[in-house]
Amino acid sequence: MTLEILTPERKIFSGEVYGLYLPGTEGTFEILERHAPIVASLRKGKMKVFKDKNTTQSYEISGGFVEMINNKASVLLEDAKALD
Repeated sequence: MTLEILTPERKIFSGEVYGLYLPGTEGTFEILERHAPIVASLRKGKMKVFKDKNTTQSYEISGGFVEMINNKASVLLEDAKALD
């Protein structure tokens, strides 16, 4: 699936990924390829991007939103810092 991670100041990531692990306001959840359309709010916490089944990139995020539609995820964040 295609992923874009954006803040008001810059684009953090853009590319093909296997999935996401996100800190939602109602609890953590995963989004994998071909996930049903969803819009969810995110809280402060750790977000993991699965570049493939064996490679991950982690970010500390300050909150925002995620939208998944047509196998494209857009993560809109207040701020994000790469951890790895």
